[in-house]
Formats: sequence, structure tokens, C-alpha cells
Amino acid sequence: MRPENQSSVSEFLLLGLPIPPGQQGVFFTLFLSMYLITVLGNLLIILLIRLDSRLHTPMYFFLSHLAFSDISLSSVIVPNMLMNMQTRQQSISYVGCISQLYFFILFVGLDNFLLAVMAYDRYVAICHPLHYSTIMSLALCMLLVAGSWMVVCVHALIHTLLLVRLMRPENQSSVSQFLLLGLPIPPGQQGVFFTLFLSMYLTTVLGNLLIILLIRLDSRLHTPMYFFLGHLAFSDVCFSSVTVPKMLVNMQTQDQSIPYAGCVTQMYFFVFFGCIDNILLAVMAYDRYVAICHPLQYTTIMGKKLCTSLVAVSWLFSCSSAMSHTLSLVRLSFCADNTIPHFFCDLAALLKLSCSDISINELVIFTVGALGIIIPLTGILASYVRIGVSILRVPSTKGICKALSTCGSHLSVVFLFYGTIMILYIFPSSNNSNDKDIIASVMYTVVTPMLNPFIYSLRNRDMKGALGKLFRKEILFSK
Repeated sequence: MRPENQSSVSEFLLLGLPIPPGQQGVFFTLFLSMYLITVLGNLLIILLIRLDSRLHTPMYFFLSHLAFSDISLSSVIVPNMLMNMQTRQQSISYVGCISQLYFFILFVGLDNFLLAVMAYDRYVAICHPLHYSTIMSLALCMLLVAGSWMVVCVHALIHTLLLVRLMRPENQSSVSQFLLLGLPIPPGQQGVFFTLFLSMYLTTVLGNLLIILLIRLDSRLHTPMYFFLGHLAFSDVCFSSVTVPKMLVNMQTQDQSIPYAGCVTQMYFFVFFGCIDNILLAVMAYDRYVAICHPLQYTTIMGKKLCTSLVAVSWLFSCSSAMSHTLSLVRLSFCADNTIPHFFCDLAALLKLSCSDISINELVIFTVGALGIIIPLTGILASYVRIGVSILRVPSTKGICKALSTCGSHLSVVFLFYGTIMILYIFPSSNNSNDKDIIASVMYTVVTPMLNPFIYSLRNRDMKGALGKLFRKEILFSK
């Protein structure tokens, strides 16, 4: 976020390894061989774990993630080093340098966490062998891996943002904070809206946590559908928590300021969890397609490894998508106006405030947006078209009712999420455009995550059964 007339480097020079003259070819061959062995060896580990059912244990589950992390860590550095050795081109762009730093810290941190997790797994296996399968359940393993990814993403982002701040001259003219105008609330009604949104936020958090708890406790819900639903519920909690608490604090304190780093961080996690929601909805649509169109092969196709891989890819792509938007944003200048007509740091609102060329940002939005929004939406539509064709081939009341029972909750969430965005963003409205954007954002950041638990609980027989079972247990223990 630096002014256009500042003196700032646009690229860096990597001096590389201290290789004696004339030995570049030998070292190039050596490091290329080591890199290929690293990639092929770790890919072989992942493949063996995937194919051999005897390796479907927590230990090898963590080992496969460590192998993937090792491949990624080497790929962050070695290919660029080899290219520089071969071409004698030592330069690396500003964005490329920051991106390399981010992913280097991310995968080094992930390696550290996974090694600690694997040590805990070995401790349980040796010190508590009789309770090993109970303690190291699939849910705990997934939680440990997801928690590792979450922590290292935050850790790498913090270092990246601090470095970007250091790369700016101290005497530059740039904003250090932004002002969030918040919701267009009539004077004197702040208390009413504060109570309303606080209630909605608490309902969102408690409702989605209840879904996660039910899926964890009821063995009947240990299926791919509810596995994805648990991740969607967690993502919804995080998605609302990125924006609503700050909005509530601003409404209560009347302090509209948010620091530069806080604004960029909020934008990062808003894009991050919004992208996860999009992809998970597409994954759940594919799961419903397999369940209806290929019921006999459902358990084979939607195996534990595929489900884990789909969720891992969702997290990894969302992390990369959010980082690409963040890196393109921090290059911009904000010279004077620092007022954001929104209740959170929306990417579109920030781009409107910039006094720099935003063509790169628009290109990133177009390309990454196509991958993160259009492709998942296309996947959802394609899945339900195939479901509809399959039902119409052998039309029957029983088949239609079964399909509606299987897909009803997911379809309701999809229509609510995408329908709100389409109606309020695409179709013209006589309202003020800023107010329309704010209303749309409130719908898919506050309302939709709040309604998801009710949709899945009220329209789903298994969820209602698990909820009743939980309440009966509570009543029994309270007596």
C-alpha cells in the first residue's frame, strides 16, 4: 500500500549457492536428482498408503500429510534455484519473493506440527495400546491435521504482513488504519440492532457447534455426507467470526477504526472461509450425485481417503486463493481516503479506495474467482442435472421422495447461499448500491450460516434422531 512516486524495489537478486566457477553443471545435476528423489519418493509413500488398506491407520495418515508437506516445501525453493543455476538469471519479482517466503514458512511450520502430532500418536500407541483406536479416532486425526493447517496459515500470514510493512519506506504517505462506516442503522436504534446481530451470531456459533458435536458422538452420522457437513459447519462458524464480532464491537463502542494489518487479515480470512464454503457445497453435491446415481458403488467411490483428499484440497486451494488476493492488495497505495462504506474490510471496497493501478487485482479476481466460484457452482449444477436425469429415467413417487430426502437440505443451503448473491448483486435494484452490497454481505455472512443448522436439523431425519438421542442422554444423566 505504497504511493506511486516512492522509491521501492520491484525485484530482488538471489546470489544462490557459493558454487566454484565451472561446476554449475555438476551441482545442477546433483540438486535436480535430489529434488526428483524427494518428489517421487514422497509421492510413492502417499500412493502406497492410499492403495494398501493395512496402512489406513493414524500413523500413516499423518505420514502421508508429512510426505505431501515435504514435497511442497522442496518445491517452494528448489525449482527456482535450479532455474537460476541454469539460466544465470538471479532476479525474483517482489510478489514472487513474498509468495516464496509465505509458503516456505507455511510448510516448515506444517512439518513441525506434523512431527509433534506423530510423536503424540506414537505415545498413545505405546503407553495406551488398549485405548489407541478409541483415542486416535478419525475425527481427532482430522482435527489435528486441520488445526495444524490453520495455525501455520495464520503464522505465515503474520510474518508476510509484517515483512510487507517493513518493505515500505518509513516516510511514505500512507494510511495506517481504515474507518468502517458499518451498517446503515437509523439513529437511536444501535441497541436494537446490536442485540439482534449478537443473537444471530450466538445462534450461528452454537447451532453449528451442535452439528459438529452430533456428528462426532453419533456413529450413524459417520458417513461422507456428514463428514463434509461437519467441515461446512466449522467453516460457517469461522466465516461469521471473521466479520460479526468486529462489527458488534464497533456498534457498541462507536469506534470505527481498524488498523492496516487487521484490515488485511480480516480480508484474507473472509476470502479464505468464503472459498471453503463454495468448494464444500460443490463437494457435497458430488457426494449426493454418487449416492443417488451410483448407490451400489457409493461406499467404494466415497472412501475415507477420497473424502479426506477433497477436504484437504478445499483448504489448500482456499489458502492459496486468499493469499493471492492478499499479495495483490498489499502492493496498492492508499493515499488519502481511508473510509470503507462497509461493516468489514471487503476486497471490492478496498480496491475502490486505492490510488494505484488495480489491473493486476482485477486479473486475480477474474482468474481466481473463476476457479473458486464459477467452477464449484458449475459442479453443483452438473451434479443435480445428472441426479434429475437419473430420476426421470425411472420416474416413481418413491424415487422422487428419496431424492428429495437425500438432497433437500443441501439444495436449500445452495439456493440460500447463491440465490442471495445472485438476486442482490446481479439483478438491478432501485436501492443505493452501497446499501445493496451491505445487505448482500449480511445475508451470506450472518443469515446463511445461522440458518444452515436449522435446515439440516429440521429437514434431516438422521440429524433429528441424533439430536433426540443426545437430549435423552442428557435427561438420563441429570436424573
